[in-house]
Amino acid sequence: MVINGAQLFVRYAYPPNSHGSCGPLDSDALLHYGQAGVTDQGLVELAKGFAGAWPYLELIAGATGISDPLDHRVVEAYWVGNPLLDAVGVTHIGNSMEDRFRARTGLQFPHLIEGVLAGGVPHHSFHVLEIYPWLGLLRDDRRRSTALMSLDRCRIRWGEVVGFTGDEALVRSRPLVWDGTALSLGEAETEAAKYAVSGTGFVADLAVGDVVSLHWDWVCDRLTPVQLHQLQRYTQRHLKIANTGVEHRGTAVAIEH
Repeated sequence: MVINGAQLFVRYAYPPNSHGSCGPLDSDALLHYGQAGVTDQGLVELAKGFAGAWPYLELIAGATGISDPLDHRVVEAYWVGNPLLDAVGVTHIGNSMEDRFRARTGLQFPHLIEGVLAGGVPHHSFHVLEIYPWLGLLRDDRRRSTALMSLDRCRIRWGEVVGFTGDEALVRSRPLVWDGTALSLGEAETEAAKYAVSGTGFVADLAVGDVVSLHWDWVCDRLTPVQLHQLQRYTQRHLKIANTGVEHRGTAVAIEH
């Protein structure tokens, strides 16, 4: 079943919001919208409060002639990936980066544009790996473990459900690993991820064998084979850029998620 774009947004935006790392302060409101499956103007306003994600949705929609930034196609493009991303174009992406980050980053702004010029597109993995500052901290011995954990939890991951315990699913997924030079995906490990609160969550009838997307410590959605391919494709694209396509790894200026 295809849900509307606003509800799809909730599924991916709630996990970091529940940790206080982005979006409005009232994370319970977002959770309740997702559990109830209700979409109204209040939910739209909550989505606009995500200063990191919302401009990307506006960018994708505006560049592809879609009037609603919460159109399902637009939301899917940002969080999971679809062909809309490659239709946005370097000029639109560069102009958006200019408007959002030039004043804040100053002389470091050209470092952000390196990822765009190397082929980055407005997928969430672009923001995590080319814009967010954690990548630049992997060479800092004191911050490496925190940086790697943040990069891994912040990106949208994929995995297979292998079991359940209460409101948590046990999911086999491949974590990010750092070899001192480059980031890559390691061997699959089993992790526990929430899929419900008090028995009610976002994905109905979750079952062993389902392939799902993960954000922070939550199961976000059940992935179709096409969606899985797109998520893997854009993740690998931005991992390659992070490893070999940019000279400066991550801005030192903290940028909103």
